[in-house]
Amino acid sequence: MPDLFIFAVAIHRASISDLAAQLNLSVSTVSRALSNHSRISDATKQRVWELARQLHYQPNHLAAALRKGRSNTLGLVIPHIDGQFFALVVKGIETVANQAGFNIMICQSNEKVAQERKNIAALLNAQVDGILVSLSLSTHDFQHLDEVRRRGIPLVFFDRIMESAQVSAVVLDDYQGGYDAVSHLLDQGCQRIAHLGGPQHLNICKNRFKGYTDALQSYNCPIDPALIHFSDLSMQDGRDGMGILLRQAPDLDGVFACNDLALVGAMQMVKQQGLRIPQDVALAGFSNELFDSLTEPMLTSVDQRCEEMGQTAVQMLLDMIAAGDQTLTPRHVVLQPTLLVRESSQRNPFA
Repeated sequence: MPDLFIFAVAIHRASISDLAAQLNLSVSTVSRALSNHSRISDATKQRVWELARQLHYQPNHLAAALRKGRSNTLGLVIPHIDGQFFALVVKGIETVANQAGFNIMICQSNEKVAQERKNIAALLNAQVDGILVSLSLSTHDFQHLDEVRRRGIPLVFFDRIMESAQVSAVVLDDYQGGYDAVSHLLDQGCQRIAHLGGPQHLNICKNRFKGYTDALQSYNCPIDPALIHFSDLSMQDGRDGMGILLRQAPDLDGVFACNDLALVGAMQMVKQQGLRIPQDVALAGFSNELFDSLTEPMLTSVDQRCEEMGQTAVQMLLDMIAAGDQTLTPRHVVLQPTLLVRESSQRNPFA
């Protein structure tokens, strides 16, 4: 069997220095020619451009930006890209950032704080000009985020935030969203409303739960622990949690879920038990996911103004970059929710 020889070929990326050496010109002359500088003759420009095409020269915009003290890149850390919420937030962020001449590096923590730490380290190594973060479900320690602030890199939180620190953030009024959803179920005649809640160390879950309890109290309804179940809010969590709630409180007649994914799981369990929606159990959720209008029945949910949240957060970050992170007082923007009433909760269309 003949010997096999493997040749490793290193592909050299042409640089301005390569162009200058082959043309016997200075690096500064080549640089000016490539940028169409008026002091460079048309003949010289033509020679430079022709060789650049032959060598497939591409300018290193990142290196140029870093020489000016900027990477023109923003870092973004999100828990996941599943569902509509974060996808639309990212869309809002990219729209504003691109208009301002910035690119976005998107990282997913996959709801794991260890991955979130790696994401932050990678973004710091990439020398991004600023970072946007929505915390993972498992983030309890914030040292990696304190490091961002220690380095003086502009940092803005959105949706899931650090409540214990003075930080710039954009959030929805999750309390009001929860209050409105539960008040709607009460207005529809529900009297035993269950709650599928999320981890209470997260601001969004804690505030939605507070809206749930305050709405019940405002209607003089008791808060029954048998009607409350906490989980990580996956679809399976919603299904399993709904099974537990129905066993603990078979007379429940309404459900407010902290997110729509858990609500879909709950709906599956309600149907499996032979109960009608909304006649026997009315349902309301949170996030206004795309699938809400595709289920049977369609799901009532709280809209989170996703794109506006992304646009507001990145504009706040851009303002900090322009002014210097330490020169601006941390800002806290609260967006107002909208309850979108659909078939899953409409017992009385006039209420």
